[in-house]
Amino acid sequence: MDARGYRSGFVAVIGRPNAGKSTLMNRLLGEKVAIVSPKPQTTRDALIGVYTRPGAQAVFVDTPGYHRPRTALGEYMVESVHRALPDADLVLHVADISLAPTEEDRRIAARLGQAPAVPAWLIANKSDLVPAGEKEIRAASYLAFFPYEARFFVSAALGTGAEALLEAILARLPEGSPYYDEEALTDQTERKVVEERIREQVLALMQEEVPHAVAVRVEDFKERDSGTLYISAALFVEKESQKGILIGAGGERLKEIGRRARQDIEAFLGRKVFLELWVKVEKNWRKNPASLRRLGYPVKPRRAGG
Repeated sequence: MDARGYRSGFVAVIGRPNAGKSTLMNRLLGEKVAIVSPKPQTTRDALIGVYTRPGAQAVFVDTPGYHRPRTALGEYMVESVHRALPDADLVLHVADISLAPTEEDRRIAARLGQAPAVPAWLIANKSDLVPAGEKEIRAASYLAFFPYEARFFVSAALGTGAEALLEAILARLPEGSPYYDEEALTDQTERKVVEERIREQVLALMQEEVPHAVAVRVEDFKERDSGTLYISAALFVEKESQKGILIGAGGERLKEIGRRARQDIEAFLGRKVFLELWVKVEKNWRKNPASLRRLGYPVKPRRAGG
């Protein structure tokens, strides 16, 4: 393919927890790729969303919320943000300007200063929650941390400013051939999509610490003679007490998680699905690198004495 006149590149989407990164990426793509939740640290893995149109392709890399890690899972999440930066052609720092900057925002700016060759834009999200006369003032508190190349006011939830932002992104990408087939939407496998859609419903229906202590792993994924796709998935929690809470009285809460997840999965896959869920205990899995690897988070083994 002749790359002359074609623009393509990787766009890293970073920000503190609950700033609206996944909502923004879904909005720019025009499709739901990343799960969303008002709870912080919903995104655990960096995932790719691909936007393609004639003459351009933007490969968005949605990253976990940047935070001070307290577990091995947290360390893995923050490291995935670090890995996304060096290969990016553009970085979008998504900031919730309805709130004052946090320590996480300052640390993100400091990290951007360590990769000066990568252009970075401030995306002032949730601008619909800020009076018009205060938007520039709110943005200025973030702009003081780092010399961003540009800043954009958006509301990812409402879509305000998203189209203008997308046009600016495509215009800023370097010339080059597309990285993915024009029909590609994400790098996620169907199994991974299913796991994330199940976890999204756990986040929606559970409170306090329980949803953050849940990991999902698809254990069976096969087509039956009837044409129905049979999926069996295990939901792992860290404590026996969490198991009972997740299942609920008479199993009703787990049934509701399964019902909602099945509808979402069927809509995504475009076919009938039979979904079976189980709850298992994997003690302190978020702190155990070996458990994390078994559950699909490829953390590196810790060196002895490290």
